Amino acid sequence: MKLVVAIIKPFKLDDVREALAEVGVQGVTVTEVKGFGRQKGHTELYRGAEYVVDFLPKIKLEVAVVDDQLDRVIEAIQASARTGKIGDGKIFVSTLEQVIRIRTGELDHDAL
Repeated sequence: MKLVVAIIKPFKLDDVREALAEVGVQGVTVTEVKGFGRQKGHTELYRGAEYVVDFLPKIKLEVAVVDDQLDRVIEAIQASARTGKIGDGKIFVSTLEQVIRIRTGELDHDAL
């Protein structure tokens, strides 16, 4: 089992959610986050004063998947989140040791 964490642009959330549903993902956790990467923020003009916005709004998606679903999930996120511009985001994949469904006590693959 793998945990896929993706940081994407906020306006791409619906596209990514639809793409994940098409490849069979049944559950996604979504968190509004702020951060920066190579783009290092940007400057904005507010009431005539220029100021630097260091942390940009992003969306963090977390998806737990079985190993044979991993490649399809990564491809779906990449294809639907890509704009071709800086700041499209990142995908992180890590191994899940154990998954437990609280309500039923189901373990691992059954809990997903």
